[in-house]
Amino acid sequence: MYAVVKTGGKQYRVEEGQTLLVEKLAGEPGDTVALQPLLISGDESVFDKAGLEKASVSAKVVEHVRGPKLVVFKFKPKRGYKNKNGHRQDLTRIEITGIKAK
Repeated sequence: MYAVVKTGGKQYRVEEGQTLLVEKLAGEPGDTVALQPLLISGDESVFDKAGLEKASVSAKVVEHVRGPKLVVFKFKPKRGYKNKNGHRQDLTRIEITGIKAK
């Protein structure tokens, strides 16, 4: 059984026991969070809005980490303009603990 969930403006295909990195979620390591399911497929597939309101996907927060450093470099030739900035995204590693279609 798998589900498609939406978090942080992105969609992920998840299965029970899977770990993945998503944009930072509220909660401390060890807390349980509920994710918004868009689709549940398996023995009891759920696609309609009424069925998805009853369905649930739960995940456990494993840790908060920071992504790799990204360098943003802007340059305009013949004008002496150079601008260099760095960015690291805050991420949360979660483990999917349960998918229920009800």
